[in-house]
Amino acid sequence: MSDPEDTLTEWKEQMQAEHEDAIANPDPDEDHRIEGVVQVNYRVYYDYDAESEQLERTREEKVSDLTDPELRSCSCGVRGMTPEEAREHVAAAHEQ
Repeated sequence: MSDPEDTLTEWKEQMQAEHEDAIANPDPDEDHRIEGVVQVNYRVYYDYDAESEQLERTREEKVSDLTDPELRSCSCGVRGMTPEEAREHVAAAHEQ
């Protein structure tokens, strides 16, 4: 009987190897555009309108700025790349 920890470790290593291969060897038939998702947070204020019994938004205040995401994706489907991995991936796609 195999140890579940060993199985998990093997799976992680296999997934990492596949990820590294997808970064280094982009599909030449795919379009490669790097993208990322970020969130800018706002604090939103409401007043209670007793007549309508509704909360009505009165104002919002930006509480964080737009930053670059820690992880990037490519339009070809490779996900979870660091900025350096994303640069490597797109550079490899341009070399083909």
